[in-house]
Amino acid sequence: MDVEPRGQADGASWGLGRRITRRAALQRAAWLAGGLLVACSTRTGPAAQAPASDAPTKVRMACWSNPVSEQTNVFAAQEFGWFAEQGLEFEFVPGAGGGDALKHILAGNADVAFANLEPMLFALDQNTPLRAVWNVYPENVFNIVSLRSAGITRPEDLKGKRVGVYSQASGTRYNLMIVLRSVGLRETDVETVAVGIANFGPLIEGKVDAMAATDTGLWAAQQQGLGDVNVIWARDYLNTPTDAFIVTEEAYQTRKDLLRRFLRAYRKGTQWMLDHPDDAAQLAVKYATDGQDTQRNLEIIKLRNASTVNEGTRRHGLGWFEPEVMRQVEATFYDLGLTKNRINMDNVFTNEFVEAT
Repeated sequence: MDVEPRGQADGASWGLGRRITRRAALQRAAWLAGGLLVACSTRTGPAAQAPASDAPTKVRMACWSNPVSEQTNVFAAQEFGWFAEQGLEFEFVPGAGGGDALKHILAGNADVAFANLEPMLFALDQNTPLRAVWNVYPENVFNIVSLRSAGITRPEDLKGKRVGVYSQASGTRYNLMIVLRSVGLRETDVETVAVGIANFGPLIEGKVDAMAATDTGLWAAQQQGLGDVNVIWARDYLNTPTDAFIVTEEAYQTRKDLLRRFLRAYRKGTQWMLDHPDDAAQLAVKYATDGQDTQRNLEIIKLRNASTVNEGTRRHGLGWFEPEVMRQVEATFYDLGLTKNRINMDNVFTNEFVEAT
């Protein structure tokens, strides 16, 4: 089973009839969901719509991957007209890693990047002005997996062990470093081995003692017979947001109306996927490059729904960044030597669009 690369980043480059069809049922569910979202007032009032226009504004989202099932909230906003409702013509710009998505916005090929935080931090370290405008997945999805027989249950148990990572420029490596740091260990206290994306073969064969991976990677391996495992979750040590919507500082300062409209549509799609995971699994078949297996789609969507909400989003709304967490992330990357300069994170992220959607 294919699992798209997540968290690839390089610090140097950053890196018709009367019968009701399923589509009709999906549209009816979406209409009801949309109606509820509009009817329910937020702190700033009902969700607004863009003025009617004969010529919609194009909005281009550069993604870290090809269209995959976990992004069905985006597909829902397309399928049910929520982008059009905001006067937008949506374009999905595929990529190969978060660094690739950032390069697209910097080159003017996209308006918004769907990317992990690591390449953003590396770009900021090189004085590239960027702004994180929406916390897509506030829960950290990275983990360290070992066979139960290995007895690795705590970060301390990793000392002297061989640990597989997707690549040396991946979120798996960076989150491994963060987990090690939490107990006073450094990367030099383990042997990291680049084994490829979601490749659990070396772990099963005993070539590595543990595998740094993600929730979806672990799920896929378990479906293929991985067996009993112990899992150390990176979020228990630093709950680094997994992905965010990132824009250039210029776009943030000059195109706030476009961003607000894009995020309103995205929020509707996200709430629909949270409320209707089974229907979302069916919709993924139409849009996702990996979406032909609806049961697989459902399991992946459940995992992503879980990473979309936490206590902060329940208090403040979807897309919320916890300021203190963002500061901790910056300080940790600096302490690990992954960045060379201090970054004022209060000037890097914003929650204003949470309050405006």
